[in-house]
Amino acid sequence: MAESIPSTQDILALMLQRDRFSQWLGLEIDEYAKGYCKLHYRITDTMLNGFDIVHGGVLFSAADSAFAFACNSHGILTVALDVSISFTKSAKSGDLMTVEAREIHLGNKIGVYDVRTTNEQGELVAIFKGTAYRTSKPVG
Repeated sequence: MAESIPSTQDILALMLQRDRFSQWLGLEIDEYAKGYCKLHYRITDTMLNGFDIVHGGVLFSAADSAFAFACNSHGILTVALDVSISFTKSAKSGDLMTVEAREIHLGNKIGVYDVRTTNEQGELVAIFKGTAYRTSKPVG
């Protein structure tokens, strides 16, 4: 008998429970569906680099988490194969960031995702592209 795939909400709950790094970043999920994740977080002083702007690693990490949530939403354990990010605008302490991950291709073994980070004014702060490998194992 084949294992049943959990609901997207069950997958999200499981991932959030286990993902201590996303918890530490303060990521809050706003919307979640198959192939999609929208989240937000606020830049804090501890996220700044030596120039008092957000460290690129913070933007990358938040986008990577949204990517992970979106690509695992189908219930199949999925891992990153290749990711890249372009930073288009700086952000500072107190800024509210919104990260939106969208599936743009889903194949049998490969998925491709567009992840955009914007500030409160809707300005693009970073563009992240992720290619994911879909294993044959279920999430969980």
